[in-house]
Amino acid sequence: MATLELKAKVREGVGKDNVKKTRAAGMIPAVLYGEGEQPLALAVNAKEFYPVIRTKAHGNVILDLMIDGAERGECKAIIREIQYHPVRRDILHVDLQHISMTKEITVSVPVMVLGEPIGAKTHGGILEHLLREVEVQCLPASIPDKVTVDVSQLDIGDSLQVKHLVVEGVKILTNPEMSVVTVVAPTVVEEVKVEAPAEAAAAEGAAPAEGAPAEGEAKAEGKAKAEGKDKKEEKKEDDRGKGGRKSEK
Repeated sequence: MATLELKAKVREGVGKDNVKKTRAAGMIPAVLYGEGEQPLALAVNAKEFYPVIRTKAHGNVILDLMIDGAERGECKAIIREIQYHPVRRDILHVDLQHISMTKEITVSVPVMVLGEPIGAKTHGGILEHLLREVEVQCLPASIPDKVTVDVSQLDIGDSLQVKHLVVEGVKILTNPEMSVVTVVAPTVVEEVKVEAPAEAAAAEGAAPAEGAPAEGEAKAEGKAKAEGKDKKEEKKEDDRGKGGRKSEK
């Protein structure tokens, strides 16, 4: 575990105005907590603090805290929480914890994936990284920078749980049955061909307009009308013929 020196000074006063003045001076407001101790308001230099959280320990770094204006003067601490601005992502506040190097503490450690699964390389599967960090308990000097998991032997349908993680000198507190990684089958999207209206009409024939009779009904209706017209014409011819015969008499 990395150990870095960080200077801090006691922050006089509390409240929003004090916090604003601290930030305007290029400092980050902080509070140091400790078991059985009163919280101590501090300020740390922003330019000196950013490199601390950019180490490979990802924030799980032991600090040799040099406090100006405090009776304790020097102590070991770790970063417990960092508050960021929601838009600019500037650091707004830091919570520090005073620790003992001989007493176990609980911290969260990132989980890193090693290798490429057989299921992804050979069968086109997809690796899903489900759990990004685990909670561990150990002495401060034994805090790992990260917990690694080898996925190279995983095929489609295989997964690794927290119980498969092994880290010497560390007790993992996260639920052992939680899945860390899994390899799933690729998603297959079936292509559905949609026929254009013109093609559909050509294949099945134009559909009759709404309310119009079907093709067979239309033919029958036309035939009936034609027969009716013929009968009317025949009747007229008969009537004219009868009328002519009466005139001759």
